[in-house]
Amino acid sequence: MLKDLNISVIGAGAMGEAIIGGLLRRELVAATQVLACDPHENHLREVQARHGIHTSTDNVAAVQWGQIVIFAVKPQQLTRVLQPLRGTLRRDALVISIVAGATISTFATALDHHAVVRSMPNTPAMIGEGMTVWTASAEVNAQQRDRARTVLSALGHELFVDNETYLDMSTALNGTGPAYFFLMMEAMIDAGVHMGLSRRIAEELVLQTMLGTVRYAQQSGLHPAQLRNAVTSPGGTTSAALSELERGGIRTVLADAIWAAYRRSVELGKQG
Repeated sequence: MLKDLNISVIGAGAMGEAIIGGLLRRELVAATQVLACDPHENHLREVQARHGIHTSTDNVAAVQWGQIVIFAVKPQQLTRVLQPLRGTLRRDALVISIVAGATISTFATALDHHAVVRSMPNTPAMIGEGMTVWTASAEVNAQQRDRARTVLSALGHELFVDNETYLDMSTALNGTGPAYFFLMMEAMIDAGVHMGLSRRIAEELVLQTMLGTVRYAQQSGLHPAQLRNAVTSPGGTTSAALSELERGGIRTVLADAIWAAYRRSVELGKQG
C-alpha cells in the first residue's frame, strides 16, 4: 500500500518518532522512503542514527518531497509551522494530522490543500499498542483512506469515524486516557509502599494486575459492571475498597476530568 511513496514527518518528537518506528518495524516502508523534519539538529542526528532515515530542518522542502505528509507538532506550534507551507504541497499529497484539537478546516485553510486526515493516537503507540481514532475530509479518496489506515495501523489499533466531532471526544478518552491510568498506577503503588511493600514489589503487583485486568475484560466480552460485581463479595475486602472509592466520588471526578479534556480539545481547535 505504501510502496514507493515518500513520507514526510513534520515534528520528530515522541509521537512523530513512534510513527516512524512503527512503519519501519512492520516493514510497511523502507527507511529511504521516510524523512523526518525538526528544528533541533541534535535530535535529528539521534533519530537518523536510530532509524537510518532522511532528515531535514526545512519544512518547505520536506512537504514538497512527501506524498504523505504527517504533522506531529505541538498544538501551540501549529500556526507557526503551517503559515510558510501554504500552497507548497504536491497536488496529490495526503495530509495526516495527529495534532490534538486541530481541525481538518485548520489544515485545509492554512495549507490551501483539502485532502486531510485528522487523527488522535495515544502514547502506547510508542510500542505499537496505541488506539488511534481518525476521520477524513471528503476530498480524501478511497486509495488515500487505505494509505491513511495503513500508516495509522503502524501505531496499533485504529478506528475510523465519519463525524469529526468525535475526534475531540476521543481525545478526552483515548488521547488523554493513558494519563488517567498512569495516575491510578502511581497512587496504587504509593499505597502499597505506605503499607510496607517495597516499591519494586508494589510496582510489579500493580502493573501486572492492571495488564491482566484489561486482557480479561477484552476476552470476557462482559460489561465492566458485571466483571466488578463478580469480584465483589458481600462484606469482603473489595466491597470495603469500592465503598471508599464511591464515597470519594471517583465516578464524578473521572467524568469531570474527561469533560475538561474534551473542552480543552475544542478550545485548541478554535484557536487554530
